[in-house]
Amino acid sequence: MAAVAPILTPALLTAIRKQPNLPRNTWYFIAATTLSALNRPDELPKLFKHVIEESSGIAEDDAPGRDEQLRISRRLREALLKASAVGGMPKTINALLSLKSATPEDLLDETGAEDAPSTRHKDIYDTPPAQVLDRGQTFFNNIYGKISRRIMGQMDRSGAPDLGLLAKLTYGYVLSNTDVLTPVETSFVLIASLIPQDVNPQLKGHLRGALNGGASVDEVRAVRDIVIRICEASGMKKLEENAIGGWGWRSEVANV
Repeated sequence: MAAVAPILTPALLTAIRKQPNLPRNTWYFIAATTLSALNRPDELPKLFKHVIEESSGIAEDDAPGRDEQLRISRRLREALLKASAVGGMPKTINALLSLKSATPEDLLDETGAEDAPSTRHKDIYDTPPAQVLDRGQTFFNNIYGKISRRIMGQMDRSGAPDLGLLAKLTYGYVLSNTDVLTPVETSFVLIASLIPQDVNPQLKGHLRGALNGGASVDEVRAVRDIVIRICEASGMKKLEENAIGGWGWRSEVANV
């Protein structure tokens, strides 16, 4: 397999970490989600090492306590899990396995453990499905606001009525669980996964969804900016109008 150029240079890591208006403690899971969407899971061990060092002030003898390391690890994993909703399971699987390779054993979670970071295991095995689906519908409504019924209706009338059912399952069992990432942080994950895919129709909805969830315009723009910066470092660019194909965006990336 041919070697690929690194994306996360020291200069880029510093730039995205210090991005003005970016909400506190979000840069690393936004970056991880972007790298997964770009199909660069190989960059995740480097990111993990950097965020652990950065959170401790870089000094090797001043590492963050285990609780903080565990919190960082869980937020990274949760972002990659939630990104599967719009980026696909294969990339999430590869990203999580790559991240695991760099994660100490005591910072990993076991399936069904009593101290599991999320209640998804209970959602599947102990919670009535209607309760989970209702939670998902509320989450969906909060993201899309006054156009939520129209958006769901479009999926129900897409010619494949199960598309709407798939959305309900995804929002219920994957996205609406906010044990690890807040609703607005979940919106940041979706934005970070959509921008590399050049899917402006869906991106527009989730940019607005972040605002509906309580983020400011400046915060949403900061998230968008660092995602684009990582994409450009990977080689993505605005494509020429008559381009047949290529690695980039066919139009300007949607904004707020």
